[in-house]
Amino acid sequence: MADPESPSSTPWWQVVLVGRNPRTTLLRLVVTAVLVYFGFRASVQPIVVSGVSMLPTYRDGRRLFVNKLAFRLSPPKRGDVVAIREAGNHLFLLKRIIALPGERIRIRAGQVFIDDGTLEEPYLRPPAPGVRNPAAWEVQELELGPDEFYVIGDNRSMRREDHYFGRVNRERVVGRLINP
Repeated sequence: MADPESPSSTPWWQVVLVGRNPRTTLLRLVVTAVLVYFGFRASVQPIVVSGVSMLPTYRDGRRLFVNKLAFRLSPPKRGDVVAIREAGNHLFLLKRIIALPGERIRIRAGQVFIDDGTLEEPYLRPPAPGVRNPAAWEVQELELGPDEFYVIGDNRSMRREDHYFGRVNRERVVGRLINP
């Protein structure tokens, strides 16, 4: 009579599905699931775009992911689309970094100037006919501190008063958007 613990008595389909020892396999599965869950939560933040400030780049209602580990080895760069912590861990703003720490920034007639140069923004689209002209956007020159970034949305055709933009401290930058 065959020993129930011997490898030859285990049906091949059980070995393929759950291994020779189902308890050990289940324990490994639980440990792996817990590690994946907490690893994902520590490195990725899901967000839903709410509003039109990043149009046409990202539309309202779109689900996206933010890489929370993106700035561990290198600092944020100009042009990065980042999530900014607004209130606790549940409300984030999605904005583009256009100026870096220590730079001077101003906006004249809708054109962004960094230090004394013009910022090229290929991600912006010209306003459609009949849409408010972004030329109304004016921001006086200011100099950013050593831990500050200047952020703004891509939709410059909306009223300046309805648009959140400006200085952001480094500690509020959660991570870089993972491009879909």
